[in-house]
Amino acid sequence: MATRTIGGGRWTNPLRDPRDKRLPRIAGPCSLVIFGVTGDLSRKKLMPAIYDLANRGLLPPGFALTGFARRDWDTQDFGQIVLDAVKQHARTPFRQSVWDRLAEGFRFVSGSFDDDDAFDQLERTVQDLDRVRGTGGNHAFYLSIPPGAFPVVLKQLARSGLSAQDGDQWRRVVIEKPFGHDLKSAIELNEIVNDVFPEDSVFRIDHYLGKETVQNILALRFANQLFEPIWNSHYVDHVQITMAEDIGLGGRAGYYDGIGAARDVIQNHLLQLLAFTALEEPTSFSSAELRTEKIKVLNATRLVGPLDETTARGQYTGGWQGGELVRGLKEEEGFDPNSKTETFAAITCEIDTRRWAGVPFYLRTGKRLGRRVTEIAVIFKRAPHLPFDSTMTEELGQNAFVIRVQPDEGVTMRFGSKVPGSQMEVRDVTMDFGYGTAFTEVSPEAYERLILDVLLGEPSLFPVNEEVERSWEILDPVMEHWAAQEAGPDPYSAGSWGPKSADLMLARTGRTWRRP
Repeated sequence: MATRTIGGGRWTNPLRDPRDKRLPRIAGPCSLVIFGVTGDLSRKKLMPAIYDLANRGLLPPGFALTGFARRDWDTQDFGQIVLDAVKQHARTPFRQSVWDRLAEGFRFVSGSFDDDDAFDQLERTVQDLDRVRGTGGNHAFYLSIPPGAFPVVLKQLARSGLSAQDGDQWRRVVIEKPFGHDLKSAIELNEIVNDVFPEDSVFRIDHYLGKETVQNILALRFANQLFEPIWNSHYVDHVQITMAEDIGLGGRAGYYDGIGAARDVIQNHLLQLLAFTALEEPTSFSSAELRTEKIKVLNATRLVGPLDETTARGQYTGGWQGGELVRGLKEEEGFDPNSKTETFAAITCEIDTRRWAGVPFYLRTGKRLGRRVTEIAVIFKRAPHLPFDSTMTEELGQNAFVIRVQPDEGVTMRFGSKVPGSQMEVRDVTMDFGYGTAFTEVSPEAYERLILDVLLGEPSLFPVNEEVERSWEILDPVMEHWAAQEAGPDPYSAGSWGPKSADLMLARTGRTWRRP
């Protein structure tokens, strides 16, 4: 039952059951400080997500948002920037009353990251918010900035006293990927972060983990008796995890050169999806239990060799995509024409546990592919005996259970069914479940869920040190192997599904990539 303090006494609501999850958790008194408020992430995702949370009644009445950037703005200018971002990108309808209440808590501090005076001003601003807005000393700092700027900002937060936690007050830091560029740099970055903030106050954002469909993996597996008995090597032939983009680098060529698809996507997004797909059932869905099971999976994950045959990389060339003639990677502005940075990457992993022994997990990602899609495809073994004439089942493929993370979030099942008629002809059919049609509730944006979890102090969906470092341990040998090769990535046409070496990678074991 829900208990509240009223007039100095304790009162229990006899109508509330603590197991009832229909009423959402609302953040307590707090504020959010965003470093890098002028960037695309802040304008397109963070600011709209904050408004959407306020519109849904999930932020406290005195919530405050402070921007920090090297711009000669005052708070009114900052408010206009937020308003423009909200009107352009917010998911929920604009309501003036919600906006007016939210805007009362806006503040802006101008300065560079190495400016002591600016951080002292930020500290005074935060103290004033405690007094004026009732934020109670609870403040989260969102580093929407390049990773190279993390150390200086963290040291400034420590020097100015902004990171200091006192009693029941909390201070938290939110870090965007990439978490380093290899294991060594990730360890160094984690040490710098933990010198200033304890690990339980560090929230490493992987926006994929905030997506409704990713969380639904756990519900599908553990709330249903239908799937879990066959979710193992006795029945599963292999698993394909794909994140495909139909866009090129555009204006990000300078940033992307030297990072590449494997570091940008496989190390964080796809290995996290692998962990969710393969983990054992936790004893509860508390953050500690869930993280324990994810770490167990990552510790048991290993690369399959030889890497010449079990990995593939590519660079897109010019071609036709969506009826439009697009440029190749090396014609993109700001990209080194001699660069060996890959825009397509695929690797093969296995998980050395009793459940998954011998089942390959194929992870692939790329830009300028056939369409934008992220999915997890669990491909099952063929039925051991088909009492049909061979010509009647020539179109029958393997059963598949496909979780679509984006777009068109949902689940597809592929299985064989008899074609109507007098003959016993069997063909593949699909059964679809879509979030958009099954529920009247619209799924919140990933950043809505993740920002709210930061303010609530709920760490379930945020990778910890051990996960980040273990992911680099898995990927580093691939990056070292590719760096040692004289030849660069294989070319593939824009609008295709990657280089021929990726098809050959699966063909060696008698398998093919699923066409999403």
